[in-house]
Amino acid sequence: MKYYLYNPLANNGIKVKIPGTKLINAARIDYQKFFDGLKAEDEAVLIGGDGTISWFINHVDLSKLKNNVYIYGNGSGNDFLHDIGEEAGKEVLLNPYLTDLPTVTVKGKKFKFINNMAMGIDGFCCEEADKIRAKKPNKKINYAGIAVKGMLYKFSPRNALVEVDGKKYRFDNVWMAPTMKGRYYGGGLKSAPDQDRSSDQLTVVITACKSRLKVLKMFPSFFEGEHVKHKDIVTILTGRKVRVKFSRPCAAMYDGETVLNVTEYKAEL
Repeated sequence: MKYYLYNPLANNGIKVKIPGTKLINAARIDYQKFFDGLKAEDEAVLIGGDGTISWFINHVDLSKLKNNVYIYGNGSGNDFLHDIGEEAGKEVLLNPYLTDLPTVTVKGKKFKFINNMAMGIDGFCCEEADKIRAKKPNKKINYAGIAVKGMLYKFSPRNALVEVDGKKYRFDNVWMAPTMKGRYYGGGLKSAPDQDRSSDQLTVVITACKSRLKVLKMFPSFFEGEHVKHKDIVTILTGRKVRVKFSRPCAAMYDGETVLNVTEYKAEL
C-alpha cells in the first residue's frame, strides 16, 4: 500500500491535490511510529519541500528504514529536487540520497541536513519569514525581498572564524557562510556550483565584504552560480569537518529550519 503524507506548511500552506489518493496530515502523526508500523512492501510519499525532507530525516531512524520513500515536490523552494535534476509535481525516490548524510551540531543539538547549514543573512531571511507567517499565515513569502532589505539596512555582517579539517581562516564583515551538501539553497541560490552531493566533501561558501552596495549588486549572480568569480568577496573551501563561529549571535538555518541566537555551528560528514 502507498501512503501519502502532506506537510500543511509546505508551499505557504497550499494543499496539493492528487486524484485517487487519501492524504495524511504529517503534522498529526509520530513519524517513527508510523514507519515502524508499515509492512516492508508498503511505500510512503512525502508531499512538501526541503523542510519536509528535513523533518523526515531527523525524526526517523534511517538505519532501520525498510520502505521506499518518495518526495512529491510541493514546497516553495524545492532546492533538493533542483540539485538532482528533478521537478516538483511528481514522485521521486528518496532512498538513494538518505545514506551518509552530514550532521550539524548547533546550540548543543545535532541534526542531519540534506542541502545545507547556514548562518548569517540567510538565517536572518528565515527568521523574518517566520515572523511574517506568525502574523499572516497565508501570506506568500518573498525571500528575495527580505534579503535585499537585509543587505540594505536590516542585517549587520559579523567577523568570523572558519575552520575546515583543522585549518583556520579568519574573515571580517561576513554576510553568510553556508556549508553545502548540495549546490542549491534559499529557493534557487546556486551557492556551491561545483559541489557534488555524492562526494565525501562539503563546500563552505564565505561571502565577506564591507560595502553593502557591493554585496547587493553581486547578489543576483548567486542564482546562476556566477558569484564565485568575485574572488575578492567570495571564498570557497572544501572539507569533511567544518566549524563556523561568528563574533555576535544571529539566526541560523538548516534546510530552511530556523535556529535563533547562534554564534557557532559544526558540520561533519
